[in-house]
Amino acid sequence: MQTNEYFPAISKIKYEGPTSKNPLAFKHYDESEVILGKTMKEWLRFSACYWHTFRGTGADPFGTPTLCRPYEDGSNSLENAKNRLRAAFEFFSKVGISFWCFHDRDIAPVGATIEETHRNLDEIVELAKQLQQKTGVKLLWGTANLFSHPLYMCGASSSPDFNAFASAAAQVKKAIEVTAALGGQNFVFWNGRDGYQTILNTDVKREMDHMAQFYRMAVKYCEKIGFQGQLLIEPKPREPMKHQYDYDAQTTISFLKLYNLDSHFKLNIEPNHTTLAGHDVEHDIVFASKLGFLGSIDSNMGDVMLGWDTDQFPMDPFKTTLIMKAVLEQGGLGSGGLNFDCKVRRESTDLDDMFISHIGAMDTYARGLRAAARILEDASNAHGLVSMMNQRYLTWESELARKVEQGAATLEEMDAYVKAQEQKGQIPRMVASGKQELYEMTLQSYVM
Repeated sequence: MQTNEYFPAISKIKYEGPTSKNPLAFKHYDESEVILGKTMKEWLRFSACYWHTFRGTGADPFGTPTLCRPYEDGSNSLENAKNRLRAAFEFFSKVGISFWCFHDRDIAPVGATIEETHRNLDEIVELAKQLQQKTGVKLLWGTANLFSHPLYMCGASSSPDFNAFASAAAQVKKAIEVTAALGGQNFVFWNGRDGYQTILNTDVKREMDHMAQFYRMAVKYCEKIGFQGQLLIEPKPREPMKHQYDYDAQTTISFLKLYNLDSHFKLNIEPNHTTLAGHDVEHDIVFASKLGFLGSIDSNMGDVMLGWDTDQFPMDPFKTTLIMKAVLEQGGLGSGGLNFDCKVRRESTDLDDMFISHIGAMDTYARGLRAAARILEDASNAHGLVSMMNQRYLTWESELARKVEQGAATLEEMDAYVKAQEQKGQIPRMVASGKQELYEMTLQSYVM
């Protein structure tokens, strides 16, 4: 195995504190710092994605590649794939990231036949096992790329062509096997072409039925081979399809419940997908968490000025505070993590930009974690966010209101209550002020 360094000019990234001016040092992320009974490392469970970080070239629809990497020779050979993988694990170790994620087609070249493709993947997985053992970096999740090949242009599990469906199922079978072989803690389904471009040629009910059967087959196979990892679905409203069936968290949860799959799956939420659906960054994370479906997070953000999935590194501590508040309130992400499904900008061409981007995002989440913990620790303060929200729902503490929440009240009781309150002159003409600006101002006091 090669022992030469791919990033010889960059040492292990260390915590230097908030006064440091060193771009290659953590200012806020101190992995050993204990917050609410766990270390930052345990709460945050950082992961790097293989596809953007080690397969991204900087190319876009308007321009050719801009990123030149020392470990990349431009070929699709197995040897080049191995060089990439060795470079990746050096990067993970130097940044101090505990987990990684991949698509099957990211890490190994596609062969002329399915058997050759599988052999290529097996050879790379053997190297990945060695590198995981050597570095201690673990696999957060694996997934199958069911969107790049022309066979999947009309969908994978929802394709109108059975041959595409069968090929996708075979590909997922192998991807689950290699994820299990690498000790993966989750398996993700993001089928970006499972949707439609026009309703004119689409039987949406039949396609969703086929998707459900696809997921049932995956569940059965995981049970058969003893894979204990959490199965995750990643919602996205559009791109590449105009409409995707897993539009957002609520849509996907409804799908899972409709097809009785909700006991087998949780969600992997990507904030940039959430904003593409017209929601705030934190929306799907909060909803998935409150409904018991938040399994993992692809920690990125988009650009509100652009209408596509820009996959930028999260640098807004106010948003990471709201995200980490949801994570803390559910006791952590379990087997999930914060995976940086992010890419450096096309114009960020220096090798150290790979490190700086991850350092900045990790610091931003560390700030969010600390701020979220302050919010929860401040719960007894009458002027804190927790108490302010509780006060807003104070009228729901009455006996009759509790009956409503328990499903024991009737419309007749509501009618009688309103009439009685009117007689007492206690039905207000307006509800209390929402105080949005006060909440926003109060949030700032926690983010430091």
